[in-house]
Order: sequence, then structure tokens, then C-alpha cells
Amino acid sequence: MALNRIVLFYGFTPVKDPDAVRLWQRALCEKLGLRGRIIISGDGINATVGGELDAVKQYVKTTREYRGFHGIDVKFSDGGADDFPRLSVKVRDELVSFGAPGELVVDEHGVVGGGTHLAPEQLHELVAVKQSRGEEVVFFDGRNAFEAQIGKFRNAVVPDVATTHDFIAELDSGKYDALKDKPIVTYCTGGIRCEVLSSLMINRGFSEVYQLDGGIVRYGEAFKDTGLWEGSLYVFDKRMHVEFSDDAATIGRCVRCTAPTSKFENCANPSCRTLSLYCAGCAGAAETLRCPDGCPA
Repeated sequence: MALNRIVLFYGFTPVKDPDAVRLWQRALCEKLGLRGRIIISGDGINATVGGELDAVKQYVKTTREYRGFHGIDVKFSDGGADDFPRLSVKVRDELVSFGAPGELVVDEHGVVGGGTHLAPEQLHELVAVKQSRGEEVVFFDGRNAFEAQIGKFRNAVVPDVATTHDFIAELDSGKYDALKDKPIVTYCTGGIRCEVLSSLMINRGFSEVYQLDGGIVRYGEAFKDTGLWEGSLYVFDKRMHVEFSDDAATIGRCVRCTAPTSKFENCANPSCRTLSLYCAGCAGAAETLRCPDGCPA
């Protein structure tokens, strides 16, 4: 049986002809039998695709031949083409939809004016140094709030956002102004959202902003469940969530009975389809697989 893998990567670099890159990426993935999601913009590429391991490796090798994509940081995980319904390759104004395409500045070295990158080991060093000085390091979640329901860094600030597009209004609301003079570590799944978020925060007066290099994925590879991360990692494919070890804590709670769970399910109401956490028992019957407080209008 062929070995399958999912590959996740992004690269910020000026792309002169995004549509030409889109056509090339689609043809390459179709040739190799890969499925997944690829977004291209004038600022670079963001890709998550799966398939047979040899095909995925060839895809990465060929993609890196594009001059601006030489240095992309590639992350492999379990899974394959069957974890995606189709191949989607699109051109958009932003690699991540923060709603601020004119604010982000990108050159051949990546995002200009973003947060300081920290490898997982450097993150622990920063926390240790700051704590020795009596300073608090603030972990700032760069994902949608529902993702943090099943996993987050210990004591992290989780902004009240349903989509990435909500972050600018959230930052401009003033509710985080007290953090502007504190050391802040932004984090997200693979790192791409924090490339933009850290830049937006610095533009708004946050003075000491870091970003976890490689995101939660790289941190989990380094420390599994022995570090500062707690729970499961939400992923945007059929797997829905992954754990870094058998020791992963279950911090999510069923919306109906509060039993521990990491499993998101769609509401059984066909006109709702709200994604919420349900335990196996409540998910097993249509009458309990429904929003407990009524479906949103």
C-alpha cells in the first residue's frame, strides 16, 4: 500500500502574475494526483495538499523551483488526498483574508515589519527570561475563536473572532490596549496568519510582538504535549483535529452535556449546519445533535 501524506506550507514573496502561478500549480497537482487547497496572491502562496508521499515530495521539489518559493518551510503530517473533497486552486487579493490587502507590505524576504520569529525552543527561552524578570509573556491566539475550544497555549488570550476578517475590528476596539507594552507571542496553526497579524499589531502600537515560527504544528513536533500547549489542534480538512501524542489533554466540552470532547459536528438541522463540539453520546441522535439554545437565525 502506498504511503500518503499531507503537506502544509506558505511563502510571502512578490508574485508578478498570480494567475499564471495558479494555472501552473493546478496542472502540477492534477498531474501528481494531489487534492487540497492552494491560494495565490500578489503576496505569495498558501497551500495544503495531500496524496501519495512520492507525489507530494515531487510537488514540493517542483514548487521550490519557482524563484520566490525557494525557502518555503514545509510541514508534513499524516493524511492524504482522501482528506480533501477536491483540488481547489484560487487567486485572491490576500493569502489570509484579514480585509487589509493594502496594509501588508511584502518583499523578496517576506513580510516587512512583522513580529520577531521564534523557534519553539526560543519561545521557551523567552518565557524563562521574562519570568525571571517578573514579566508576563502574553500568548495571543491568531485563529478563529472556535479553534481554541479544543486546544490553545496555556492562559492564552483568545480574541472573540468568528473569522480572520474580524481581527482588525477586534484590534481597533481598544480591548487589548493594556497589552501594548507587554511581550506578546502570536500563534496559529502553521504560522501564516501570524505573519499578517503580528504586522497589523505592530502597526497599531503593540511594542514587543513575536510570532511562533512554523506555528502550533512546529511546536507540537518539538515538544508534543510536554510544553505549554494544551489539547488538540483543529485542522481544516476531513480529520478535523490532530493530537501530538497519546498524552494530549481533552479541553473541549460538549455543548449539550459538557462531557470532554475534541469532536466538532454539524448541527442536525439541515438549515443550520452550525459547527459545534459534541460528545459521542449527544452526536449519536438527531434530537441531541442540535444547537442547545436554538439554531442561529
